[in-house]
Amino acid sequence: MTTATSVTRRPSATTTTARTPPAASMAMLPSLTGLRWVAALLVFGLHVRNYGYFTGTGGHIMTWAFDAGATGVSFFFVLSGFVLMWSARPNDRAPAFWRRRIARIYPVHLATAAIALVMAYTLAHQDKPTARQALANVLLVHSWWRPWWQTLDPVSWSLACEAFFYALFPLLALLLRRLGSRGSAAVAGASVLAVLVLGWADAQHWLGQTMDSFPAARLPEFVLGAAVARLVLLGRWRGPGLEASLALTVIGYFFVPQVSPGYPATACTVIGFAVLIPAAAVADLRGLPSLWRHRRLVRLGELSFAFYMVHLLVLEAGTNLIGTSPRFGVAAGLGATALAFAVSLGLSWVLYETVEQPARRLLLRKRRPSGAQPTPPAARSKTVPPAPDAPATPCD
Repeated sequence: MTTATSVTRRPSATTTTARTPPAASMAMLPSLTGLRWVAALLVFGLHVRNYGYFTGTGGHIMTWAFDAGATGVSFFFVLSGFVLMWSARPNDRAPAFWRRRIARIYPVHLATAAIALVMAYTLAHQDKPTARQALANVLLVHSWWRPWWQTLDPVSWSLACEAFFYALFPLLALLLRRLGSRGSAAVAGASVLAVLVLGWADAQHWLGQTMDSFPAARLPEFVLGAAVARLVLLGRWRGPGLEASLALTVIGYFFVPQVSPGYPATACTVIGFAVLIPAAAVADLRGLPSLWRHRRLVRLGELSFAFYMVHLLVLEAGTNLIGTSPRFGVAAGLGATALAFAVSLGLSWVLYETVEQPARRLLLRKRRPSGAQPTPPAARSKTVPPAPDAPATPCD
């Protein structure tokens, strides 16, 4: 995935202020990449908690800190809508957009699915997928059928949701461009309302299935992100600043244990995410202070998609060494967590450098027409490079 640090967009004059830096520096939104890593880390912490690495005081602390870690999924869905709308290319055709999306998520998806398949047939206590389950996973349709939603690499269910969002995005972008600022604000409000209503209905068990992994139920979060991005682009965003947005997000995060687990937790954080993401983008555009654009956070954010896709496989493989729910004390639990984190981060770097980036360049390489002559070096130096595509977002 091209990271948010290289999502280029030259905002219109309406989005600039006296404090806005020159246009050349407005091409980056590094804070979004840094925030993406923090969200991925919350998901990792949740899974460490779920695998029972800690007992006693350590277990209580992990539950307090990461019980709401699944809301990182919601963050990534909102972020996906925001960044795709922000980086949408004028007059872009749907097939070109879909080709870039496939190039972005499929190489790592196929690589981790292959790793999961090897694990299923070589490690003990692993579920072996049927041919239909494996095919549904590869085609990213497995989240539509609950019994298959965690086939192969369990976290890939979120990619099936993203694939559904990508299919609809060209139509959504066209709609938001025609609606203007008031219409986009109305869409954002309706999206928040849809999340609240779905969460309430899910908590009351009024629906035929749980909503947390159902792609259609997660669509309002993606639409919300796209709508607020449109407001920022039009210079009509009037949300709180970065500090207030972060405070609102943290309050919602720690309110999650008070509601029913699963999809209803989304209602606790969706408003916080909907103001935090544009606040971070505006901070970057105006050159305001932002902890999230620190270069190390940005680098980790670049690895976050691969990290997200591989970390649960590492934890699952670790059960063959330390057993299921080992329930260590604090010191041993921290050691096991640090080892799992280091292995996951190392493998994510390998995936990023040897699969994600090279495959994307290969799949998006422009083919010269038959008989066409190579562009002279002098002409190439004057060519304006195309705007890079938006990032894929890791989701649990």
